[in-house]
Amino acid sequence: MLRGRTRRGRGSSYVATDDDPLDAAQERRVRAVLALGGVPQADLPDGVQQVRLRLLERAASGREAPRDVSAWAAVVASNLAMDWHRAKRRQERLGERLTALRPAEAVPSGEETSLLSLAVARGLDELPDAQRQVVVLRFYADLPVRSIAEQLGVPEGTVKSRLHTAVRALRARLHEDEVV
Repeated sequence: MLRGRTRRGRGSSYVATDDDPLDAAQERRVRAVLALGGVPQADLPDGVQQVRLRLLERAASGREAPRDVSAWAAVVASNLAMDWHRAKRRQERLGERLTALRPAEAVPSGEETSLLSLAVARGLDELPDAQRQVVVLRFYADLPVRSIAEQLGVPEGTVKSRLHTAVRALRARLHEDEVV
């Protein structure tokens, strides 16, 4: 484990405490790498926690602590910054695709959008867990049916059936509430 071990490498030393696998200097370095990588200020604490988590997971799996924890943490922080940008681009592309699917003349007002969002959220809450899960993975995470089936360990036909039943129930709920 990391507790009580001292590692030396390339001029930096590491002494893990019982509470925190990163010392103050290492945490500052991780924050700097994340910030320079373009991660917004509000997301920096989450990034630092991810680095801590990966260091703890490494120790829990029985692997030896990195020789230079500071350098290792900086690389992990850099990778997290790249992951953050990839996720942001995915969200932007998803938003663009959803916007492209909506006919330009049928763009609802802000109030109509809010009502529709609330109605869909309520409808999702009423779905059984298995149906809600496939709807979220398919339409919000934009995963193909095959990937959903693999991730859930069920046949593709089961995913399609759940999607069909869930969409039908949501559509009925939206008509019932006179939202659409």
